[in-house]
Amino acid sequence: MVEQLTQLQRPEAAGRARRRVRGLPDPWSVGAVLIAALVLMPIASVIWIAFNPSENIWPHLISTTLPRYLGNTALLMAGVGTLAAAVGAGAAWLVSMYRFPFVRWLDWLLLMPLAIPAYVGAYALVDFLEYAGPVQSGLRALFGWENARDYWFPEIRSRGAAVVVLAAALYPYVYLLSRAAFREQSGCAYEVARALGAGPFSLFRRVGLPLARPAIAAGAAIVMMETVNDFGVVEYFAVQTLTAGIFSVWLESGNAGGAAQLATVILALILVLVALEKISRRNLRFHNLGRHHRPLVPARLTGPAAWAATAACALPVAVGFVLPVGVILSHALANTEAWLDPGLTRALAHTLFVGGAAALVTVAAGLFLVYGVRLTGRSLPKLLLPVTTIGYAAPGAVLGVGILIPMAAADNALADGIEGLFGVDPGLMMTGTAFAIVYAYAVRFFAIAQGAADAAMGRIAPSLPMAARSLGRTARGTLGAVYLPLIRASVGTALLLVFVDCVKELPATLLLRPFNYNTLATRVYEKASLENLGDAAPAALLVIAVGLVAVGFLARANR
Repeated sequence: MVEQLTQLQRPEAAGRARRRVRGLPDPWSVGAVLIAALVLMPIASVIWIAFNPSENIWPHLISTTLPRYLGNTALLMAGVGTLAAAVGAGAAWLVSMYRFPFVRWLDWLLLMPLAIPAYVGAYALVDFLEYAGPVQSGLRALFGWENARDYWFPEIRSRGAAVVVLAAALYPYVYLLSRAAFREQSGCAYEVARALGAGPFSLFRRVGLPLARPAIAAGAAIVMMETVNDFGVVEYFAVQTLTAGIFSVWLESGNAGGAAQLATVILALILVLVALEKISRRNLRFHNLGRHHRPLVPARLTGPAAWAATAACALPVAVGFVLPVGVILSHALANTEAWLDPGLTRALAHTLFVGGAAALVTVAAGLFLVYGVRLTGRSLPKLLLPVTTIGYAAPGAVLGVGILIPMAAADNALADGIEGLFGVDPGLMMTGTAFAIVYAYAVRFFAIAQGAADAAMGRIAPSLPMAARSLGRTARGTLGAVYLPLIRASVGTALLLVFVDCVKELPATLLLRPFNYNTLATRVYEKASLENLGDAAPAALLVIAVGLVAVGFLARANR
């Protein structure tokens, strides 16, 4: 038996020896480096364009609009991050530590706002609270007011409203991480604190919050990154942020170099945010001692306290999910003819195509990269593996700048070359099609696919692929025969999550789509920007429906 295994191993060993002798690079290692380079290329492109612009407008930006863009962005990030952290951590504490009416339903209903794009929530909130909306109309009818001069009502399209909308859509990131952190804590610490006379608020402030601080900080960092990425909400509420500035400088002023310079400011802001998050918890280490670990036993609330906890958990669900769905659904039912619009059918087909293609490409590239790194063990692919996740932190507008400018130049050069050789003008084959959108989606959401593949492959015992290789399987054969069947569920989840994020992505799609090429997200944006929420409602409901499927899988995985 030993001799048979040795004979089977000889071809593989001989092949590796021949490659070493000839100095040939390993194809898996080359492929992994190539994928990493394609993911990082848009970021490098933005930085290069910013420092080598055709027209340097740094002095103009610094003396005019940059302070306003930067100030609004910082205030929005701080407001959304603080509010989302408070709501998400507070709700996670209540559902983890207490039992009260409807807590089992609220435990997963608190995830529902993840299905609502923030820009859809913004359109719904304005429609509900504006002067002609049901709230102000009802107040005028109830108190006999005739016009806006008879009463005061807060300004809806403002920075404060943008903070509320974004926090309502993004707090589930904090909720998910905080809930897991609270449930993993030992009940012994709380029993000791209660024995020393600590009440409910003292328990949260002195025990629960310090232990869950790393998870809350990580969730808040994700929320603030998504806040920087947002364009639909800030544009609709007329909040001049850095992302809105990219669209203004590039599309309205026609200055691509200035847009790239604003994009580098966003990248620097993201890097500072990530660094601060890591520094804030670098000295924090929490460990559970196995023999003393005891699971938490939730306390049962009764009376007014129980219903107060129910109301506190139901409020973010109402603002982040029930209100947007209710408003959009009412418009969709009142405008049934909008469902028959050919533009909606085309937008749906485009969304399915670019989202599906991006999901397949992204997950396949993530699998190849992770498998190549694990297979070769080379230092360069290992170093590049964590760096490729930067695309998720880079806003869609930044990626749009980094992709469109160099790709348009390459596209024009390619078309001119083909026309010069064959006398036929092929047109713009990359920027004139959905290719650029798919590429942007792949870069933006590569971290999801890579993380899912890495975690899934890490759960497979090394003895299984080793046995396959010893029995004569090639590296590609081992991937197909051993890894893929065992990680099929994780691959399916990654495909779904990437697809859903592609469906909701707005800034990159607006910048990179060909002329007259709408997806569901851009159709919602265009119709709502024209104050035509009735025609935007069907596309918005389809986006929400796709999001609900992903939230359902997420809730099932986190039960």
